[in-house]
Amino acid sequence: MMRKPLEIAAPEAVGLHSQDILDYIETLEHSEAEMHGLMILRHGKLCTAGWWAPFAPGLRHGQQSHTKTYAATAVGIACTEGILRLDERIIDIFPEDAPEEPDENLKLLTVRDVLCMGCGMDTMPMPSEHWIRDFLHTPVNHKPGTTYMYNSMGSTLLGAIVRKKTGLGLHDYLKPRLFDKIGIRSENLRWACMPDGMEVGGGGLYCTTEDNLRLMKLYHDGGVWDGQRILSEDYVRLATTSQNASATESINNPEATDNFLGYGFQIWMCKPKRAYRADGAMGQFTIVLPEQDMIIAITETASGAHWAQNTLNLTWNFVEKLENAETLPEDPEAYEKLQRKLHTLNIGNPPYAPDSELAPVISGSRYRVTSGSFTPFGGNFMNGTPADDVRSFSLHFDVYGLRMELEMDSGRKESIRAAMNGSRFTNLLGDFSDETSLYVCNAYWKQSDVLVLQCRWLETCLLDEYVITFREGEAEIRSDNNSPFRFGEPTPAIAVRT
Repeated sequence: MMRKPLEIAAPEAVGLHSQDILDYIETLEHSEAEMHGLMILRHGKLCTAGWWAPFAPGLRHGQQSHTKTYAATAVGIACTEGILRLDERIIDIFPEDAPEEPDENLKLLTVRDVLCMGCGMDTMPMPSEHWIRDFLHTPVNHKPGTTYMYNSMGSTLLGAIVRKKTGLGLHDYLKPRLFDKIGIRSENLRWACMPDGMEVGGGGLYCTTEDNLRLMKLYHDGGVWDGQRILSEDYVRLATTSQNASATESINNPEATDNFLGYGFQIWMCKPKRAYRADGAMGQFTIVLPEQDMIIAITETASGAHWAQNTLNLTWNFVEKLENAETLPEDPEAYEKLQRKLHTLNIGNPPYAPDSELAPVISGSRYRVTSGSFTPFGGNFMNGTPADDVRSFSLHFDVYGLRMELEMDSGRKESIRAAMNGSRFTNLLGDFSDETSLYVCNAYWKQSDVLVLQCRWLETCLLDEYVITFREGEAEIRSDNNSPFRFGEPTPAIAVRT
């Protein structure tokens, strides 16, 4: 698909100071978040676009709960097409999965309630082959629409509703109705799926920063793209205004103060007047600011709710500086500084410590894991994919770094190369159709007997770190990563040299 590019303008041409944007970028860089991508659209024109290498504009990025807005958009399109109503009862859509004698609250549960996190449940089921049945058998303890609980399984149910009505999953339904129309390259998207094949609408999409910008531009423009209506005006109005009070978020997520301000249809309200955002864990934000006629799209790794909120706070500080001007006088010097900055963004270089007298001694030796957990390819709690632990491994050192040969408990074998020359090596694992396939690795000797591997799935926020301490005849592997969805501390693995 050939997509129409976004119109580009200098910041001053849309009423922004290049220096203010530069200051905003540098403030974000000095925060606790690791920046990956930033785009700013004002008055319909793209005035800022930059990615921190090794991240890049055409590279997919895990969206986590930002996916929810795509799932809700599918529901909105189905409503606009007249094949779905917001007041339809869930038990009428899935009668075969509903209890034989549903309770009164479950009988009241509607599409609208699911959209605004008003399911009335206090828990949500885990992924399973019969997850829709499990969802409808989860107690609805409160009258739907009267309480708020963040329910990612309900968000995935939104896609299942569309599938039940049309016979199409989220991807196939949205391709001709959304992606092709607004310029999202559907062939570049990847989805995590439930055991029954349904895309995980609660957090399973991998797409680009610009894809998110285009999606939220559709909402900013009232559901119309290039003169063609995609979402009804009424649906956009409801989706982007508070439909459910979300103040109870403060109980489990007290740092995320922008989460307490109300919830639309899989869209959060924000502190600036009339502002709203699509939001995914670890700082995937696409913020619409109607008062400023502006959209800001961010992809990043903010490891905790505190740091994700900090990114929003820094953004509100930037927004407060804006002048109420359509255009500003040209500022060639500041504009050039901004462009130079945008073209040299980088997350930073890895450590360089390539030498240890131990390397030639252990090179080529095989180690068998006898206890603990060594899991370089973790599972996915969103769709129930199990983790696959390492059974044995070997390290092979050369002038470029090291190659790690892995044999997993499942019998799967992988070969991973990690650079030790101060750069990173990109491994292509699995298949191009996989959700993620780029594993970027570097390694260094922290001490003469302690080797550190740092590996990131480049299409995600996730950074894995493995600290391997070598002793006489064995190795201890301590695994860690920055996922907020990790439960408990991993048990160090002990591997015996064979």
